[in-house]
Amino acid sequence: MRPVSFVGNNDIQLLHCGGEYFPALIKAFDAAVQEIYLETYIFAADDTGNEIKAALARAAQRGVIVNVLTDWLGTGNKESALLDREFKKLGIEHRSFNPLFIRGIARMHRKVCVVDRQEAFLGGLNIVDDMHDDGDVNIALPAPRWDFAVRITGPLVANIHWDVAVQWARLGSLSWRTRWATFKEQRQSQPGDAREPMVAGLVMRDNLRNRRTIQAAYLKALGSARHSALLANPYFAPGRKLRNGLASAARRGVDVTLLLGIGHYRFQDVVARSFYRGLLKAGVKIVEYRKTHLHGKVAVIDDTWSTVGSSNCDGFSLFLNQEANVVVLDTKFAQNLRAHIEQGIADGVVMNWKEYESIPLYKRLFYHAAYFIYKNLMRVMTWGKSNE
Repeated sequence: MRPVSFVGNNDIQLLHCGGEYFPALIKAFDAAVQEIYLETYIFAADDTGNEIKAALARAAQRGVIVNVLTDWLGTGNKESALLDREFKKLGIEHRSFNPLFIRGIARMHRKVCVVDRQEAFLGGLNIVDDMHDDGDVNIALPAPRWDFAVRITGPLVANIHWDVAVQWARLGSLSWRTRWATFKEQRQSQPGDAREPMVAGLVMRDNLRNRRTIQAAYLKALGSARHSALLANPYFAPGRKLRNGLASAARRGVDVTLLLGIGHYRFQDVVARSFYRGLLKAGVKIVEYRKTHLHGKVAVIDDTWSTVGSSNCDGFSLFLNQEANVVVLDTKFAQNLRAHIEQGIADGVVMNWKEYESIPLYKRLFYHAAYFIYKNLMRVMTWGKSNE
């Protein structure tokens, strides 16, 4: 496993929901002069998708090199083919990740963008309208999707650019000489001073050198937590190590709170609730967010460590898919993110230990059955690694 490389002298801005994220993204596209790399799991054919597409087209018309990578499963088969045709007409290069599962089961779940090697965006937001379900644009949400991204300038952008450039090269037909030049560029780059604010690191998950990097980052932060740990996640089904890390922190007096999205996938909700009894008994506080679709994957620990990214706390994200998070070591940033999570907690429903202590046997069996199915499915798909 490759260690996380932290660099300082960054400027990292928290972007809450699409209302802040998409205007910032479009502004960056309209100012681009050289190149744009955009990776997204979903590129929806809705008003938001059309606005992003138009901004990319304007950049391409100015001579900017525009490379867009979407996931074949996340965007959809027919939608990916249509998107490819449209992008070609607009002078935009488009590639679809793992069509027809020809590269195995893993998906490209990252949401990353780099503009002119000077500005990067990373987080949990797909290119999809905030007010519509990301699986069906005909389903309206009661409130904007609760999600986060960051806008980054500074030395960390070079690391992000290298990663997306290598990803693009791997999926194309570039010569080995061109691929080697891309790797060599990163090897020769100089990291920023990790003693200076804002210190941050790119935390990737893939099935090569970074198979456990994101989980390891969570475990390290939880292991050193002293006062509080707030985690928000929509699809909660972590392996044993992360569950134990949460419970262990709570037992030694850390105020651990989980804000979990509920209501998007019924089976996922049941799997998540199979963990409630054990976590609540250990002292972990659990809050279900039902106001709208909670899609953010964020955490704040001790107001010194925080993360924003694409990785859910489930088997798919932690042990199978390609993911991208950023870890920020900055008190001001952490406090800003904490305020958003605390507002989400205030809007949620607190789970009661007494209810789960005396949970009826039929419910307990139902939860265990759902977890048994999920656990064994993930064991098959991840070669037994998902319960680590």
